Amino acid sequence: MDHHDPPPPPVEECLTSSRKRKYKGGTLIAQGVRTLDEHGKRVADADLYRPEICPACEGSSLHVHDRLERHPRGLILVAVLTVLRFICANPECRATWRVLPAFLARNLWWGWEPIAHATQPEIAAPTEAPEPPTRTRQRWMARLRSSARQLMVLLASRGTQAVQAVGAAVGVNATRTALVREHAVQLGIPVLWRLATLAALVDRLERGIRLMWRWAGSA
Repeated sequence: MDHHDPPPPPVEECLTSSRKRKYKGGTLIAQGVRTLDEHGKRVADADLYRPEICPACEGSSLHVHDRLERHPRGLILVAVLTVLRFICANPECRATWRVLPAFLARNLWWGWEPIAHATQPEIAAPTEAPEPPTRTRQRWMARLRSSARQLMVLLASRGTQAVQAVGAAVGVNATRTALVREHAVQLGIPVLWRLATLAALVDRLERGIRLMWRWAGSA
């Protein structure tokens, strides 16, 4: 770490006192589901997607509540994707949980793979893949060039020892791009899955904090 860096910022209250328990339900990311084929198998057999416990009350019984449609951009030959939502059987909880495959971003129109292709020049996109508009790519790049300070505080306060080491390596003034790269290097994450893996980690640690976000009116 650069010895001229200022001391780390004070820990925000939302990062030391999680807001997750205040919500009845939300979105879960199935990090092991990286292909359309695997997603299709789990949609066909809901037990493969069913959470083991309810994150809200830790109850062990969740039922399929409904099947939702997502219309992700950038997936080859796929216009509509079915997503399962489960409901906790505990009558005092009844929280609902939508489960997304790892290749879908929970708060962006585009999937993680086309975002990775567009923002990381070392990855060549498939020739048949839809190409994001120039302005959309520019917005993604701007978000990744922004400060990673909030994410650094979150990872330092709640991450594992290995994740905390990532922050120490990049320093408190790092951009999100630098944080993504260092996290991938230290944890051995393939380049195509750098963004999706860190985004899922951040989402799991704290609700409402994002690696990337969707601006109003953005594609």
